[in-house]
Amino acid sequence: MKYNSTTNKNIVVSASQAIAQGISSDGGLFVPVEIPQYSMADIEALTKLDYVGRAKKILSDYLDDFTADEIDECVTKAYTAEKFGSANPAPLSYQKYGDIDMNVLELWHGPTSAFKDMALQILPHLLIKSLRKTYPDKQAVILVATSGDTGKAALEGFKDVDGTKIMVFYPVDGVSPMQKRQMTTQEGENVNVCAIRGNFDDAQTGVKKIFTDPALIEKLEKNGYIFSSANSINWGRLLPQIVYYFSAYSDMVNDGKIALGDKINVVVPTGNFGNILASYYAYRMGLPINKFICASNSNNVLTDFIATGTYDKNRSFYATISPSMDILVSSNLERFLYHMSECDDVKVKGYMTSLKTEGTYTVDSELKEKIGTLFAGGFCDDVKTKAVIDEFFNKYGYLCDTHTAVAVSVYKEYAEQTGDKTPAVLDSTASPYKFSGSVLKAIADGEALPDDEFAMVDLLSAKTGTAVPKPLAALKDKTARFTNVCNADEMPEFVLSALGIE
Repeated sequence: MKYNSTTNKNIVVSASQAIAQGISSDGGLFVPVEIPQYSMADIEALTKLDYVGRAKKILSDYLDDFTADEIDECVTKAYTAEKFGSANPAPLSYQKYGDIDMNVLELWHGPTSAFKDMALQILPHLLIKSLRKTYPDKQAVILVATSGDTGKAALEGFKDVDGTKIMVFYPVDGVSPMQKRQMTTQEGENVNVCAIRGNFDDAQTGVKKIFTDPALIEKLEKNGYIFSSANSINWGRLLPQIVYYFSAYSDMVNDGKIALGDKINVVVPTGNFGNILASYYAYRMGLPINKFICASNSNNVLTDFIATGTYDKNRSFYATISPSMDILVSSNLERFLYHMSECDDVKVKGYMTSLKTEGTYTVDSELKEKIGTLFAGGFCDDVKTKAVIDEFFNKYGYLCDTHTAVAVSVYKEYAEQTGDKTPAVLDSTASPYKFSGSVLKAIADGEALPDDEFAMVDLLSAKTGTAVPKPLAALKDKTARFTNVCNADEMPEFVLSALGIE
């Protein structure tokens, strides 16, 4: 199994090099040259395995320069009951929202209470093994841009991992109070955190510039370092996410919700397009998916793209109550365009160049039509998001966070408009306690709320009869370690200073 760059097919690397490097030297993203194909018999075999077994099978088909023992070690260390609360780290919760079945895939039972744990608990193991195969004399400097959840999940995953240093950049006013507290109180000798003046796109662009700056790369190499990434631009971050779509399908078969071979829809709240792209890879492998429903908040650049074929980031940016989706540049769309255009790297490079220089691009009519047959898009503003949280809990008894509520709203609208009765797996991407203030305001009907974040957490628990996730409760008495703030153009200097390089 080899990997190409999305913008230069002549660049070919191994799986371990793709993971260790994070991003191609030309600025493109690594994609598999071939996508493994699963028959219905293969999927039936997955139904007889637990989550760990399913993960081992899928990862081994993409990482053929890893031994079976290496895959086994990575998977079994990542998905433990101690970390995720049960043997199934991605359970389905079968709910009703009115007359619509909501097969909710709860991806937030890990140590940071967000779906990013599903990939970031295993990525450090994959990365360390990849480094030993490709750059045995280097330490990895992991750079992360985050809109909230990735930062903490990456920090927790890489905390005190030998041979690595990790630095996280987040928008100073663009994360929830709980997300900020999770990052600024992070333990570990190899971690660093810095807020930037700007939004997530500014942080993400800053990280990408650092990755492709020859002078910076040379300085790091002279000091025994190599850059890598824990964002979903890294194939090692995206690959583990494919697993939970196969696992959800298998669980629905085992639970009698569908028969083997039946199609499902997939509903994903997304800003950076990574989570929904993982389900597309599952589809390309053979998982029977009928429709991908892409749910956005008021930053609805993806909704417009699916509808019109034009991607245009030249628009107003909204800070919403679903901040992890406050994104106008969806990095993983690049991988999607590469596969949908039959691996046309020249075309993809043209689109990405236009995005960088003009802030927009328009795909050709054939590609737009192909995307429209598979994907539907919708968006939900903060008013609707709060209304869904309120109704889903107070009328139907299920408490969800602000991002999941966006997906519920978009799917409800899609189902009512199309009449599509295909059973749907709906991603729930974070615990409601990560956004306790917004969730409380939605369900409390105008009641005065405390100002303190942890008083709100306690009140939410008391009002709903639900338990506060232990990792979040433990933050209450922690003191912030990291108070750094910089401009986006100062990020390179921050990195060098943190590493002690002049």
